[in-house]
Amino acid sequence: MRRVLLSWSSGKDSAWVLYLLRQMTGVEVVALLTTFNHAADRVAMHAVRRALVEAQAERTGLPLWPVELPSPCSNAAYEEAMAALCQRALGQGVTEIAFGDLFLRDIREYRERQLQGTGLTPIFPLWEMPTGGLAANMIQAGLKAKLTCVDPEKLHPSFAGREFDKAFLDSLPPRVDPCGENGEFHTFVYDSPVFSRPVCVQAGDVVERDGFVFADLLKLDA
Repeated sequence: MRRVLLSWSSGKDSAWVLYLLRQMTGVEVVALLTTFNHAADRVAMHAVRRALVEAQAERTGLPLWPVELPSPCSNAAYEEAMAALCQRALGQGVTEIAFGDLFLRDIREYRERQLQGTGLTPIFPLWEMPTGGLAANMIQAGLKAKLTCVDPEKLHPSFAGREFDKAFLDSLPPRVDPCGENGEFHTFVYDSPVFSRPVCVQAGDVVERDGFVFADLLKLDA
């Protein structure tokens, strides 16, 4: 049995990786790995509140393995935190770490270098899937998400907080990747085939910070 740790950003690609892994024979996903900005208590990249990620993990039936990062976080501090995480994973029999990267070669190579010599193998179940079809398949399968972060240089700020659905895909400018793989946007999944029930959320304040526009998602249910 392959024991896999899943890198969980809280977005659609992570949720879809879990959906695919759970259909594979001989694969057991043992936990979700999420990096948090410790000071803000939010996901390091997407600025999603920790409570929302904990709710996602509860609905997948998997434990959440948080990696606490300082702010600001140097490369050295990040790599030290990840080295400790790798030791924990090895101690629990994990053999692979799964990532939701699609086609950014430099990011994939960084992850491969980071895990080289650790005893853990990086895997990329979504690698080079055509993003138009992938986005449509996600939506058709029942994955539901909201945009939490938008790069205003690539996508209009009004998209922050919008639903990730067919209407959204139809409204995207031609230069924007349907899965946001070039950093155009990030999402938070509030329902999917891998959840036991939805996470009830609504979009709160929209703020601009550090060159990005964030929709602050608020959890509505217990």
